Amino acid sequence: MLLLDVPFLPDPQYTEFLAEFQPVLHSVHFSLFLDTIPDGRHRSSTVPEFGDLAAGLARLPGPKKYGLLNSRFHHPRLYSDKAALRKIIRALDTLLAADTLHGITIVDFYLLQALSDTSPETCSQLEAVPGVNCMLDSFAKVQATLSAIAETGFKPPTKINLDRSLNRNLPELATISQQCRRHFPGVKLTLLANEGCLDRCPFKLAHDAQIAFANTGCIANETHNTNQELGCIRELGAHPEKLFKSPCIRPEDLEQYEGMVEVIKLCGRTLGPAFLQRVVRAYANRRYEGNLLDLMDTMEWLAKRLYVANAELPADFWARLTGCDKNCRACSYCRELLVKVATPLAFRLEDLRR
Repeated sequence: MLLLDVPFLPDPQYTEFLAEFQPVLHSVHFSLFLDTIPDGRHRSSTVPEFGDLAAGLARLPGPKKYGLLNSRFHHPRLYSDKAALRKIIRALDTLLAADTLHGITIVDFYLLQALSDTSPETCSQLEAVPGVNCMLDSFAKVQATLSAIAETGFKPPTKINLDRSLNRNLPELATISQQCRRHFPGVKLTLLANEGCLDRCPFKLAHDAQIAFANTGCIANETHNTNQELGCIRELGAHPEKLFKSPCIRPEDLEQYEGMVEVIKLCGRTLGPAFLQRVVRAYANRRYEGNLLDLMDTMEWLAKRLYVANAELPADFWARLTGCDKNCRACSYCRELLVKVATPLAFRLEDLRR
């Protein structure tokens, strides 16, 4: 049975909601909410108290718990800043003492080694889990990454996040799955289901780097404007049929991955508790009757413009898209499908009073 890895926010109602779904949760992942510890997403203008994080996690005894240290890169001075590194270690120690931390999710291996050198004792109690932005799309990459983790003082991971491109590349996914079973039988494989990014997004690396650069405090965060003017928002706005090429996995299609992976990761923590409740419920039930885009993290802006009736997608949707050769000039499937199942939405002003 596929289990879920979901975002955690220290919101009392959301925590209570997750408590009801613990039987289908493998793990939760979360920001450490400390100003000197950026993760892979934009900094929020409102940062919860660290104490609220620990208290909320304690109310979920079932799932494993992973703190996010998954920024693409950090300011080079951080790696030798003993005070900043010790602040991270103190946060990890606090969660360890409360039995609310099993590991960290990492992308920057300089930081991983710096933390290991700073406190081998703390790190020896924590798994180092390679994040989805390590882009593990081959067994060779999996092997090299796990070998690099073994050179540090961290525990080996009990799960790894595979690259989202494998969601639509079943032969390669099956090969990686078989090799991991043979060589790393204790490691669970995870796929990210609802990111909603472009297929093999050409903007991805630069986008992640710009988020990381902004999170250092050296520049303002202008990634949304950049994507609107030059990137994925511009591209999808002009060609919305490309949304079907996104390597997302619908709730109804989870069964196709049984036997190849063990965990489905859900994202969207910056969109708030209401979004996350909708997403977790849909994937736990393996069914969603509304706008498909309302489940997608990075297509939140498009969901305000377009209603894609998830229930009206054809029975062969998954098979057609997974077997696609991406020769769009010779195929009109996505354009025709958009006409059948999508309805433009009227412009509405957002109510900012709430």
